[in-house]
Amino acid sequence: MQASWRLGRRATVGATVGAALGVVLAAPGLARAQGARTITIIVPFAPGASADGVARLVGAALGQAMGQTVVVENRPGAGGSLGLALLARAAPDGQTLGVGATGAVVINPHTPQATGLDPLRQLAPVARLAGIPLVLVAGPATGLRSVPEIAARSREVASGISFGTTGTNSAQHLATELLARATQARLTHIPYRGSAPAVTDVLSGTLPLACVDLTSAAGGLQAGTLVGVATTGPRRSALAPGIPTAAEQGVLGFSATAWLGLFAPAGADTSRLSAEVERAMAQAALRERILTLAAEPDFAGDATFGRFLEGESDRWRGALAGLGTRE
Repeated sequence: MQASWRLGRRATVGATVGAALGVVLAAPGLARAQGARTITIIVPFAPGASADGVARLVGAALGQAMGQTVVVENRPGAGGSLGLALLARAAPDGQTLGVGATGAVVINPHTPQATGLDPLRQLAPVARLAGIPLVLVAGPATGLRSVPEIAARSREVASGISFGTTGTNSAQHLATELLARATQARLTHIPYRGSAPAVTDVLSGTLPLACVDLTSAAGGLQAGTLVGVATTGPRRSALAPGIPTAAEQGVLGFSATAWLGLFAPAGADTSRLSAEVERAMAQAALRERILTLAAEPDFAGDATFGRFLEGESDRWRGALAGLGTRE
């Protein structure tokens, strides 16, 4: 079941992030030097990924709307938790914001590896920004083209089939574990320090499978050097409509999604910030630029996003309890 890739002739992720729409990539402390009219957005991931690009695009629009300079500070580490811990300690004056993702916000707090950060208590949701499609990819030489084929092949060998992800207890990891449980597949997790090295090993034939964000797989899918086996969401991604969902392949009701959101320290007044982000996200040009990052614009305001986070936290807590401790 070789799926077609139909992203089209959009700009590359690197080109979009490089443009940055006027948002400054700051060294730590630059925001403080520029004064109180500067908004700092902490991105807890390295430059160049979808979170970084979305933060810069939204930050540029937010800064223009509010008449303030926006500075992006990349603070990667601890699976996205390090930067959010810094955000939690910032003054709740609306001048320091941060981007949070599924793993650090609603998964890691329920794991044995939890850092002590309690995002739902220590952070204030401003807005959900985008959905991040997750895709299960295989190397063409494996002959694996569908979820049923993976499950059947994995039961034929004692060691099962290895799969890579961006790390233990990431959304990518747990989505695949849930899929394995639903299909009785024998899959062995290989954690990587990011999606890119996992994709590299699938491309080289070292690793048969990986579950990664669509951004990281885009080049290989476009070139035909990766097979898009399945996406993990409830419906096909508009960015890759040729790749079927796991649910379409017989895993009824299966859904494991990832997203990016904007946060402030607990106690901050998020109402104006949320309203300004909503206005920015209503712009067709901004939505189109987010799509070039292989991310799907998906706005929700502060109150709605807060309720969404509570539901996501409960859902992933239950998923972790069902899976047990995973290493």
